[in-house]
Amino acid sequence: MRWNDRIGRRLKLSDLHILLAVAQNGSMAKAASELAVSHPVVSRSIGELERTLGVRLLERNPRGVELTEPGRAILNRSHAAFDELRQGVKDIAFLTDPTAGEVRIGTTPPLAASFLSAVIDRLARRYPRITFHVAVERSDAQRRNLEERRLDLLVYRQHGAVEEHLSFQVLFQSPYVVAAGDKSPWIGRRRIKLADLVSESWLLPTPDHPVGSVAAQAFRTSGLDYPRATLVTAELEIRANLMRTGRYLSIVPAFWLQFPDRHPFIRKLPVELPVASGPIGIATLKNRKLSSVVQRFIDCAREVAKPLMTRKQ
Repeated sequence: MRWNDRIGRRLKLSDLHILLAVAQNGSMAKAASELAVSHPVVSRSIGELERTLGVRLLERNPRGVELTEPGRAILNRSHAAFDELRQGVKDIAFLTDPTAGEVRIGTTPPLAASFLSAVIDRLARRYPRITFHVAVERSDAQRRNLEERRLDLLVYRQHGAVEEHLSFQVLFQSPYVVAAGDKSPWIGRRRIKLADLVSESWLLPTPDHPVGSVAAQAFRTSGLDYPRATLVTAELEIRANLMRTGRYLSIVPAFWLQFPDRHPFIRKLPVELPVASGPIGIATLKNRKLSSVVQRFIDCAREVAKPLMTRKQ
């Protein structure tokens, strides 16, 4: 029997939408409540899907329900189908009003507070009706949300090889640097060795944090122990407030000191950190057609990043 006769005419997007709600809630009753329909409607919809596909899509367990392997397979494909429909609706809206639309971005706290803010401000000035959604989460959660089409793109620092299902466009290179407040006695020195700073008061993340691991590698490569930190945190805002006093040092990405403008009171010290840092760029899913508004965001990000390709860090 041909696909159109067996499945194509019987498979309903509404049934797939209900399956998605059940999978996300782990319960038919909770899915019914979320969708504002009755429990029998949800049960009947799942049953029709299973009869159409000829496989069980859900397994009952003491905690509720979970997807079977065929259920996960069809739902993975459904994410792409729903995404294409959403993108189609966005394309229609763009044709109606090219100044409007939305972009969903995943990123890191330092990029959100600096480079990404500069990109959003520039694009919003040109197209004030664009809405930006920014998610700052763990990298594994961000990649999952990108794969499930809840995010349009990621802006982050790439370490190592790029995953096969992702397309990564390099925007700029930006090393990690030692920073201090402009009242620090170290400001104005022409050359400083990392060994000179070991006994200073440091503000650092734990060594297992991405930035902390860079700092640990820099000290280790220099033959030094990881310094005892006065404050152990990855939060940039509290580190900046303490550095402002001039009594503390930290390690930060150079771009954070440059965007949206030069930092008002934190300065880079002339210390060579013997570590390599990956490029900053934009990741999107391969074979996913981007909306016109998302492409405008990418073009604007390249424009904002262009000076960093030639500027001395």
